[in-house]
Amino acid sequence: MLLLLSGACALQAQESNGLAPEIADLNAAAVSYALEAKLPDLPQAYLSVAPKDLRDGTAVGVLGVDGGDKDAVLKFAREIEAGEHGEIDSLLIAHHGKLLFESYYRRGRINYPHYQMSITKSYTAMAIGRAIQLGYLTMADLEQPVVGFLKNLNPTKFVAGAAAITLAEAMNMHSGIRLDEAKAAQLLKDPAALKGQGQIQAYLEHSAPIPQPPREYKYQASDPAMTVQVLDAVVPGGARKFIERELLGRMGITNFNWETDVSGLPKSAAGSGVRSRDMLKWGMLVLNDGRWNGGELIPKAFVEKATARIYTNKQGASYGFFWWRQDVEAGGRTYDQKSGRGAGGQFIQIYPELDLIIVITAHQQGMGKMLTTTPNRIIPMFVAK
Repeated sequence: MLLLLSGACALQAQESNGLAPEIADLNAAAVSYALEAKLPDLPQAYLSVAPKDLRDGTAVGVLGVDGGDKDAVLKFAREIEAGEHGEIDSLLIAHHGKLLFESYYRRGRINYPHYQMSITKSYTAMAIGRAIQLGYLTMADLEQPVVGFLKNLNPTKFVAGAAAITLAEAMNMHSGIRLDEAKAAQLLKDPAALKGQGQIQAYLEHSAPIPQPPREYKYQASDPAMTVQVLDAVVPGGARKFIERELLGRMGITNFNWETDVSGLPKSAAGSGVRSRDMLKWGMLVLNDGRWNGGELIPKAFVEKATARIYTNKQGASYGFFWWRQDVEAGGRTYDQKSGRGAGGQFIQIYPELDLIIVITAHQQGMGKMLTTTPNRIIPMFVAK
């Protein structure tokens, strides 16, 4: 069985100077939500206040020397190890561009691409940004109807209003598509009909009529599916090759998994898998307004739009293009937070004012409490006294 601890793994109590825990003989076939659930829990947490330089594109530093309150971070980490904050698998903290704290618990492994739920949507948004950077789309195209990019559809069968849904509306969960669950289950019985753009045809043909804007926000899988279909239609070689070459490849993300949707395209609502260190790279990309290694990977204007407060719910959380934005309180002050979020407790929390990124992976029921716990606990550890 592939899901074993590496023999090179040296776990020590408290802080560790040994190698981070790994899975031996990892290959792409060993990465999935189901296989991840079979991972044995680590016998001890791995806590590093001086993460190793793995030459993987992630700069490293020393907690307490390059920033942060070392004792306070370790206290919080030991609470996580004790189970006080749920089923947490990893916690990474980067400050001023350097990874200063790296920790793994339970199912967390440094080389295992943790299954990603809705953060997959956030990654999909950045793929659209990359297509804009390379000229396959423009910022103006965001306001164009989705169906204008998809040439294999039959508009004569669309419900009223379907042809008017724009790419921007889809990326902000305002498509207006409403597909009855029973009808969706029936459509899935004929997967061949959903291949390629057949998936989007089904949404636009069997939805309730689409109302005129402003439409209601609804967090659903149809909208990111439409988005990746547009990407697939406009980039050379299709969406999968483009994402792997022009986004993951450019960021040095080589150890990953990205599942295939019923359409044959990469899943977009959930289904990717990346290492915790590579989640940090996504955070760095957003924090740096789309710049990577000194060059522009994503247009700054797109990153700003993707993380903008386009729609705000009753709880005060805002949504841009598959990225979240909200104000959080910590230590008696309010801080601007940009984030990618996924069910089970996958978070990339970005605090531009502090040049701070927090990455969390977990296997909670629901979202867990770390969304609110981490800013309250960690932000004060990185605020200058």
